Amino acid sequence: MSGISIQQIRKDLNLEIIYQGSNEMLDITNSEINRPGLQLCGFYDYFDQDRVQIIGKAEWSYLSTLSKEERRKRIDDFFAYYFPCLILAWNLEIYNEILENARKYDRTVFRTPLHTTQVMNRMINYLNDKLAPNIKTHGVLVEVYGIGIFIIGASGVGKSETAMELINRGHRLIADDLVEIKKLEDNRLVGTAPEMLKHFIELRGVGIVDVKTLYGVGAVKNAVDIKMVIELEEWKEGKYYDRLGIDTEFTEILGASLPKVTIPVMPGRNLSIIVETAARNHREKIMGYNAAKVFVDKVYQMTTHNSDKKENEEE
Repeated sequence: MSGISIQQIRKDLNLEIIYQGSNEMLDITNSEINRPGLQLCGFYDYFDQDRVQIIGKAEWSYLSTLSKEERRKRIDDFFAYYFPCLILAWNLEIYNEILENARKYDRTVFRTPLHTTQVMNRMINYLNDKLAPNIKTHGVLVEVYGIGIFIIGASGVGKSETAMELINRGHRLIADDLVEIKKLEDNRLVGTAPEMLKHFIELRGVGIVDVKTLYGVGAVKNAVDIKMVIELEEWKEGKYYDRLGIDTEFTEILGASLPKVTIPVMPGRNLSIIVETAARNHREKIMGYNAAKVFVDKVYQMTTHNSDKKENEEE
């Protein structure tokens, strides 16, 4: 799992520096956070010290009830543990004991005007996003009828051209050529474009095209949940291609399983319409309707009926 530095957290969340420890480039790899209420009361069993620590009004008010000597001891005991950083919410006053121990133990201390719940939610969402397992892989990512579709295939097979035609038909581009994929909670895969490639698409013979400029903001999207994979491949004579769609093929990305459709490419096939149809069909399956299964059931019923009829006539 990749980490995020304390310095980057401070910049991204606009935190005020109270004391900057020497660990500003330390990578945080734990997306959990901790409010050290129990620790300030002296209970350190199960204390996960590699988490970001957040002090809100409850912890601050408890410290205010202690004598100076007791407060100094509790804060000293707390700072003796090697946590990445401490954040005070509500723009709370900084106790001298906190500043003294930050210097003594070289601990980074920040402050924010946000309420405790706000800073906790913001920090959790931020860390979950930044620390999510991720990969960069070649392909094209589009949104068709609200469904994120990751189009893969060999170079030159027509992925970008298919995406361009889908954009012309009112769908949206997320990424071309290189797609960044993150796995969030519940095995949800979210795809985005690298910042440098965002909104651009490459068409052989034409060059680089800015989709947002040519088609407007409605033709692009920054991120989408990936719901299915479509692989484009050159038609291979003699290879079996599923004509009914009874058996769903799956592929794994970052350990998450996604339905996959393989579309053979040959002259005369309108790939954009096929992708649209695959998206609609996938949506129907999610809603509980499987056209292939309905068709096979009808064929079976008809075959059974004809067989029974023939037996009756023979009798």
